[in-house]
Amino acid sequence: MGGIRRGPHNFTKIDKPQNFKNSINQLVKYLGRQKWIIALVILMSIVATALNVLMPRLLGAVIDEVFAGFTREIDFSVIRTIIVQLIVTQAIVIAFSYLQGYTMAGVSMRIMYQLRKELSDKIHRLPLVYFDKNPPGDVLSRIANDTDTLSNTLNQGLTQMVSSAAAVIGIIVMMLTISPILTLVSLLTLPLTFGVMAFMVKKSQKHFSAQQKKLGTLNGHIEEMFSNHEVVKAFNGEKSSVAAFDEHNAGLYESNWRANFLSGLMMPMTFFISNIGYVVVVIIGGSMALAGNITIGGIQAFIQYNRQFGQPISTLASVAATLQQTAAAAERVFSFLGEEEEVPDSKATLENVKGLVEFNNISFGYNPNEPVIHNFKATVEPGQKIAIVGHTGAGKTTIVKLLMRFYDVDSGIISIDGTDIREFSRSSLRSLFGMVLQDTWLFNGTIADNIRYGNLTASQENVKKAAKAAQADHFIRAFPEGYEMLINEEADNISAGQKQLLTIARTILADPQMLILDEATSNVDTRTEVMIQKAMDNLMEGRTSFVIAHRLSTIRSANLILVMENGDIVEQGSHDELLAKGGVYMKLYNSQFDVA
Repeated sequence: MGGIRRGPHNFTKIDKPQNFKNSINQLVKYLGRQKWIIALVILMSIVATALNVLMPRLLGAVIDEVFAGFTREIDFSVIRTIIVQLIVTQAIVIAFSYLQGYTMAGVSMRIMYQLRKELSDKIHRLPLVYFDKNPPGDVLSRIANDTDTLSNTLNQGLTQMVSSAAAVIGIIVMMLTISPILTLVSLLTLPLTFGVMAFMVKKSQKHFSAQQKKLGTLNGHIEEMFSNHEVVKAFNGEKSSVAAFDEHNAGLYESNWRANFLSGLMMPMTFFISNIGYVVVVIIGGSMALAGNITIGGIQAFIQYNRQFGQPISTLASVAATLQQTAAAAERVFSFLGEEEEVPDSKATLENVKGLVEFNNISFGYNPNEPVIHNFKATVEPGQKIAIVGHTGAGKTTIVKLLMRFYDVDSGIISIDGTDIREFSRSSLRSLFGMVLQDTWLFNGTIADNIRYGNLTASQENVKKAAKAAQADHFIRAFPEGYEMLINEEADNISAGQKQLLTIARTILADPQMLILDEATSNVDTRTEVMIQKAMDNLMEGRTSFVIAHRLSTIRSANLILVMENGDIVEQGSHDELLAKGGVYMKLYNSQFDVA
């Protein structure tokens, strides 16, 4: 895919697109799904264009009949017949133009509907590592901006290209019937016209590719800054944010104006060349008319055709410029659809799960050359409460991600009830777990809907029971709308602690077979934490539970505590056993009470 590099002296170097032809071929395949309808549109376009091309010849016949009145009586019946033909012809052209526009709009919308659906489905099949490396704004730009570019081209560019090509052919045929000599003079400008178009297309294509890429980068920055505007303000990052925006915006401006300037030159250049041919045709045609080698009506029709000849050529030039932007957008869309997906899923499901979880010599690294987990071994008996503790970056959350198959292990096996989790479908595996994470996630909707996300068929009564168990009912009822209060898109009309209570209520409502709690009470006060802990203890009763905690006082009741350091288990045992050892755990525990 085309990209941008900074060369010496800070001049911008732009890579050429790598999959231009492949992207266009893939777009043609989508058009092939509507081939019969598109064929009908093309036929209507050709018929409408052919009839439109006839009109100057019919007008020329009227003029010849009028000039014939100098030597004989004018035959008005002939003129009336030609006028009727002109009216009928124009009516058919208008009708066909409307039908082809209406039909093509439906075709482009169906193709875009299918393409956006495939993009949406693709997002769910991509591994998390893709989103680790690509900003959300760039992904959104591909789905929104790039598909809109494709939609506009399919809706207008295709019919314009067909009608313009048909017009060029039709005009040449009609000019040949009038005067082959004048036609040859007119056609002498074509090589120069197409040469200019080819030159402009070659020069501007790389800038169109850069434009789409830069637009995605800019959108990514905007999305990131607006979704984290409180952090930006808290750390006085406005200037650096604006500076970064200006840099991205300047890059977009540079590629945008170059692309549009070069492509914009095509139409005036083709008009200029066409006008040169027009002047030559007028001079030669006038001489031929004076010599009696062509009728007045004929020269008038030919001049009209000559003037019209430049219009479809200019339209083709304009469409060529649009196609460049379309090709760049198609390349970004299809490169996204071509990204490597997660390992194909098994269709097997987990049934009658007891909750025996084993980690057998697992190793993993987000970067293959930098492992985070080394030969991790642990056995979790059914119904046990397992706490995972350690310094930041020790690998605690990574273990949970591997257990949920957000990532697959590089080596070793994670098994549930003795079976490798890779032998089961991801959806079946994840349905076993209820998760409460430190980073809460709520969507734009009512409080009841956000809780019900854990069980979409739950009744309102069960939603309220889950909220009470999570100690959330009291603050929900304090809102004027209660459970029907609308949480906005940013979810900033409730506090961080309230968000976490709602996610806990969601997990309680889901009633999972196993639990994963990653700093689940990090955003609540001490009193509420005690109440939530009681609710969570009741929820964890009889369920295999994994608890990641920094406040070690909350995991005293854990059956087994795993102490991690640099991706390895350095200690394991109960709270009292680990304190008695006087090792890493004791230092972690005592550090929470140090005041120095």
